[in-house]
Amino acid sequence: MTTTPRAPTFGPHTALVVIDVQNDFADRSGGLYVAGGEEVVPVVNRLVADALSAGSLVVYTQDWHPAHTPHFAQDGGLWPVHCVVGSWGAALHPDLRVEGPVVRTGTGDSDGYSGFTARDLRTGATAPTELRALLEEHQVERLVVVGLALDVCVKETVLDALHLGYPTTVVLDATRAVNVTPEDGARATAEMVQAGARVA
Repeated sequence: MTTTPRAPTFGPHTALVVIDVQNDFADRSGGLYVAGGEEVVPVVNRLVADALSAGSLVVYTQDWHPAHTPHFAQDGGLWPVHCVVGSWGAALHPDLRVEGPVVRTGTGDSDGYSGFTARDLRTGATAPTELRALLEEHQVERLVVVGLALDVCVKETVLDALHLGYPTTVVLDATRAVNVTPEDGARATAEMVQAGARVA
C-alpha cells in the first residue's frame, strides 16, 4: 500500500534544514552539477517562506573545502573538485532565499557529508558541527530536510538527525540525487524511510 506524500508542517519547534544549495551542485557550470539541481531552488524558497511564517528556524549548510583535500579525486578521494573556499562554486545559489544561519561543512580534511558531523579523512575521527547546538538553542524538536544531494549529504544528514532523535521529513520535490548509479536516489530514499524518516 502506498501513501500520498503530504506537505510538511512548520512551527516554532520545527527547523527547515537546507543542504548545500550551492553553485557547484545547482548550476550546470558547477564542478559537481547534480542533474536538475537548479529546479530545487524555487521549491526550497517556498518552503523557506512557509517555515518563516510559522516561526520555524531555517538553517543552511554550505560545503566549504580547501583546494586540496583527500575528499577530491585529484588527492586520492572520490569526487571532482567542488565548493572550494571562497570560490564561485562554493557560494550559495544566487536565487536561494537565505534567511538564517549557515553551517559550513567539509572544512579541512573532513568529508562533511552530514550537516551534523565531520569525519577526518586522514584519521577517521568524527566531530560535531555547530548544527546540533543551533537546533538546541532554538528548542527544535523536528526537522524538515531539503537540498543537495539526496543520495549523499541529504541522506547522511537525515540519518544522523534520526540517530539524534529528531523526527525528520524529507521533501522529495526539493532535492535531487547525484545518481552515480541510476538507482542511488531511490535506494537513499528507501534507506531513510527504513530508518524512520517521513517523505513529503
